[in-house]
Amino acid sequence: MTTLVTGGAGYIGSHMVHALVDRGEEVVVLDDLSTGFDAVLPENARLIVGDVGDAAFLDRIIAENDIDAIAHFAGSIIVPESVTNPLKYYSNNTVNSCTLIGAAVRGGVKSFLFSSTAAVYGEAGQDLINEDAPLAPMSPYGSSKLMTEVMLRDAAAAHGFKYGILRYFNVAGADPKGRTGQSTKDATHLIKIASQAAIGLRSGMSIFGTDFDTPDGTCVRDYVHVSDLIQAHVLALAHLQDGGDSFTANCAYGHGYSVREVVDAVKRVSGVDFPVELTGRRAGDPPSLVAESKRIRSLLGWQPQYQELDTIVSHALAWEDHLRKRNSKP
Repeated sequence: MTTLVTGGAGYIGSHMVHALVDRGEEVVVLDDLSTGFDAVLPENARLIVGDVGDAAFLDRIIAENDIDAIAHFAGSIIVPESVTNPLKYYSNNTVNSCTLIGAAVRGGVKSFLFSSTAAVYGEAGQDLINEDAPLAPMSPYGSSKLMTEVMLRDAAAAHGFKYGILRYFNVAGADPKGRTGQSTKDATHLIKIASQAAIGLRSGMSIFGTDFDTPDGTCVRDYVHVSDLIQAHVLALAHLQDGGDSFTANCAYGHGYSVREVVDAVKRVSGVDFPVELTGRRAGDPPSLVAESKRIRSLLGWQPQYQELDTIVSHALAWEDHLRKRNSKP
């Protein structure tokens, strides 16, 4: 049996591909390479370049490769862009996911993992957000992901497959072995931007909003190391394949850091005091998103290994330095 990883040449998806290959499992990667990079994939994974929204194409991939499970990472992820270009997000995230779920049903896929987001909660209004918190997205990005959650739940009930929905908080860091990381040049992830400023790829960076109702006025987020996140996916897939029930769970640590704290950590770990501009809020940013993570720990036995902020930052910095050196070669 084989797992299909959509968006598998992207930041998070490529870590999943490495994790599955490390376990000796068969993996097919589907990616259009619009934001992904084939160079970060292991040799043992088969890459198919194509569109996750092409139903006939998906049917052939599933049938020809004996696909038993799908890990769905493909989609658009930039919250401010979703506010200015919402139809792109409903097309890439919701419509394409509907097409993929339909192909999974037709192909008899038994297990489906979906990459969701804390953005489905919106401004939750509680210190630790559990999975039963009200769902009130503040952006088209969050809404597009929530719509997919609903479609997946209803399709599974109608057609008898199992699913796992993992709601990510803020994913950061890079593979500790240096094989993959956040490679998109214009990515909007805070730790990546700060790391680029630290190694001289940016002249500085901005903090968006200093008047939030948080201890230091900047947004607070629960940062989860990408390798810990992927370990949760590996456990989730095993849970479903072993006959476990469908589930929805937060994937984060249960403690947050403010934007100022993250920037200070990057300066401390790198030893570089880069310029930081204070500016206004961005649309769609809630003040604080910190997870209650009891469910995923108890259900899957998840035990994170890289929770320290300085560890997350050091891995991100190492990957940025790797990219800088690679891109500077003639």
